[in-house]
Amino acid sequence: MTNIRLLVLDVDGTIAGPSNQVSPGVLQVLKQVKAQGIKVAIATGRMYCSAYRFHQAIRSTEPLIAYNGAWIQQPGTAQPLLHRTVPSKRVAEIIDFVEQSEAWQTRVEIHLYAEDQLFLSKTTPQAEAYLDRSGVPAQTLTDMRSLLDRDLTKVLLSSADPDVITELMAVFRDRYNPQELHITQSTETYLEFTQSNTNKGTALAYLAQKHYHWPLEQIMAIGDNFNDLEMLQAVGIGVAMGNAPIGVKEQADWVTKSVEADGVVVAVEKFLLSD
Repeated sequence: MTNIRLLVLDVDGTIAGPSNQVSPGVLQVLKQVKAQGIKVAIATGRMYCSAYRFHQAIRSTEPLIAYNGAWIQQPGTAQPLLHRTVPSKRVAEIIDFVEQSEAWQTRVEIHLYAEDQLFLSKTTPQAEAYLDRSGVPAQTLTDMRSLLDRDLTKVLLSSADPDVITELMAVFRDRYNPQELHITQSTETYLEFTQSNTNKGTALAYLAQKHYHWPLEQIMAIGDNFNDLEMLQAVGIGVAMGNAPIGVKEQADWVTKSVEADGVVVAVEKFLLSD
């Protein structure tokens, strides 16, 4: 009998592939998990409002972790349990770095998230695809600095060219240490910034201590990208999807099949439903 009491799932690339929907197989296996008394929750880089439909789809009753751990909210309540914002000084520095270089400005778009609303520096085919998948509206601003007096949950830099994001990752990791800013990727075309020491792993640690009063060892997590790393390393069982980058697979306890092959089903059956 497993000692796992909570199963935490990433969304994109984990329970939702190109279809942007949760497969019937995943829904069925999660129903079996819950029938055994194991709780199921979402932890995603998405906005809270974008992630909510997945929370509903899997019929979770648990707090929802959004924005890579910067926002935790119990659906049905008005306020987040936890909301960690990026210091406006850091946001200004990121904006200035992109906008003061024509080379970056033409190849990168800035996404800012304030009070669960999305603001874009420009509208591009890449941005339209993001909005379509996220299912949220956005406002395009000519002056992104006008948001600096707001509570900003996350900054995202997007480029159609993965090499641009790789280069920017190196630049910003050299500029900021982890005590100044948390920097990660959820796909090869997004670079994401949250407050220092703010990630899915710290969010789970917060819930384990403050909400559940359980050790992290009693949690299992499944994810597919670098923004899942801290979560996979923090819990009792950390599973990487078959479609995860090698750097994520190497850090996981186990690697399952891809999202298109219902890797979540395979992992859950192995660790939570086997006799």
